[in-house]
Amino acid sequence: MRSLLAILTATTILVPAVAGAATVYPLDRATILTASPFDVKVEFDGIVAGSDVTVTINGKPAAEVLGKEATFIEKEDGVEASAVRLEGVTIAEPGTYTVIAKAGDDEKTVTWEVYGTAAEPKAKNVIFLIADGLSVAHRTAARIMSKGMTEGKANGRLNMDELDRMAFIGTSSTGSVATDSANTMSAYMTGHKSAVNALGVYADRTADPFDDPKVETLVEALRRQTSKSVGIVTTSELQDATPAALFAHTRRRAEKAAINTQIFDLKPEVILGGGSAYFLPQSVAGSKRKDDTDHIEGFKEAGYTLATTKGELEAAAGSNTGKVLGLFHTGNMDTTLDREFLKKGTVDKFPEQPGLVDMTKSAIGQLSKNAEGFVLIVEAANVDKMSHPLDWDRAVVDTIEFDKAIGVAREFAEKNPDTLIVVTGDHTHGVSIIGTVDDEKPGDEMREKVGTYAEAGFPNYVDSNGDGYPDSVDVSRRLFLAANNGPDHYETFRPKLDGPFVPAIQDENKKYIANEAYKDVPGAVFVEGNIPRDGDTGVHAVDDVVLQATGPGSENFRGYMEQSDVYRVLADALALGSKQTQ
Repeated sequence: MRSLLAILTATTILVPAVAGAATVYPLDRATILTASPFDVKVEFDGIVAGSDVTVTINGKPAAEVLGKEATFIEKEDGVEASAVRLEGVTIAEPGTYTVIAKAGDDEKTVTWEVYGTAAEPKAKNVIFLIADGLSVAHRTAARIMSKGMTEGKANGRLNMDELDRMAFIGTSSTGSVATDSANTMSAYMTGHKSAVNALGVYADRTADPFDDPKVETLVEALRRQTSKSVGIVTTSELQDATPAALFAHTRRRAEKAAINTQIFDLKPEVILGGGSAYFLPQSVAGSKRKDDTDHIEGFKEAGYTLATTKGELEAAAGSNTGKVLGLFHTGNMDTTLDREFLKKGTVDKFPEQPGLVDMTKSAIGQLSKNAEGFVLIVEAANVDKMSHPLDWDRAVVDTIEFDKAIGVAREFAEKNPDTLIVVTGDHTHGVSIIGTVDDEKPGDEMREKVGTYAEAGFPNYVDSNGDGYPDSVDVSRRLFLAANNGPDHYETFRPKLDGPFVPAIQDENKKYIANEAYKDVPGAVFVEGNIPRDGDTGVHAVDDVVLQATGPGSENFRGYMEQSDVYRVLADALALGSKQTQ
């Protein structure tokens, strides 16, 4: 590698190049926050000579505009091609920036929009609540199951129903129309769309999962410009894709040990969820690390109060540090239905897990001690984790719990009107409510007990104690949710009371076939799948996500938006791109 300072200031091409510029990162139509650090990379189609390359921005040498010298890579590792890199550059002035990368007679042009924000913050606090995989059917089912319905009208509203701003959000990735939680949450938290499995980077062509062009995350921007506290609450592993998008820079979301180190580097004041296995050194039983790093001890030394049970989390409310590390499971936390009602899953091993409401209350209590304000991200992970295996009752009950956490946020905002609340999902699932299943209909065929149109009637869930949860999901007439995608499986038309549903299992050819454990359930029906046979669960849908919001700055959520546009609204509400906060 050698300096490109002279190359980027060149105005003439000396010798025709072997190949042209294939890709420029950030990609065309990227939106970039003023003064927010990002990496630039130009990937050429083949080997080119450095003397044949020019990169200009708005007609000026890139080095002059970006204020940094570039590096020319004659041959990238594992790739028979050249590249140009500039790392950690910023652009101070809003505007349209046209980037032209030339190699010989070939060139690539992309345009970036660099935007600033309000001079003064609109919101002191932001509470961003996301239910992984939240789809319209989840919302509708949660309302009916929780509130009931009479003569076609809901008997009550969810907390999310009362938020006064709304937008439809596009979820597609840079490489495909379909997407995953890594890319989608990363777009929310950076303002840059990327490829499936990528977090805080543009996914380039090299094999190294940590050398991709980086973009700044929301937490990094907050640390760079503000004194606000930061919190993350999730029912998944803290290193899982959605929470990891606040901190991580990697092409591969599976790099969970490294992601945990990146969480440690940024040290959000409140960290609550599962995934303790990645905090423990390899010498400790249950650890999933391959080194001797002990992040639990590191957080303790940094002044954090450790909580591993619901009781310890309640006790942590009395700590004066404002810093809490809550680790309640070695992996993903159990669903609400299992934790609170059925006592299935891994509840016997982790009997004192707090719920999302408990964790949200605790997080707000700690973070609100900071007079400068806070940003809190709350994830209901099991809506997605139970939608994949088509376990709709668990997914919907977790949606109800998610809505109760929204209620906690609304209660805080009523007393603190300088709080922006955002509620959304990162992507959708292919699920719809078809009607009901009525056990009292005659016959043994469960398929014939499905009610559609006028035959559906209304489900008969009961909430006798008024806690917002149905006393049982196994009532005689219940909602019938069905997926439009998935593997071969047996539809039982019943709640899965013995434990989370496992629709498909591998055969001797490593292809997924219907799990015959459900074959003999009375009335079970074989359903032929419509995804490739190497898939074992339902897949994400490409449908738009519904976003709802209220509070200062929420007026900018409207119509159709890309997920990367959501970051722009957050940045504007917090004035992260204003010169006054730099």
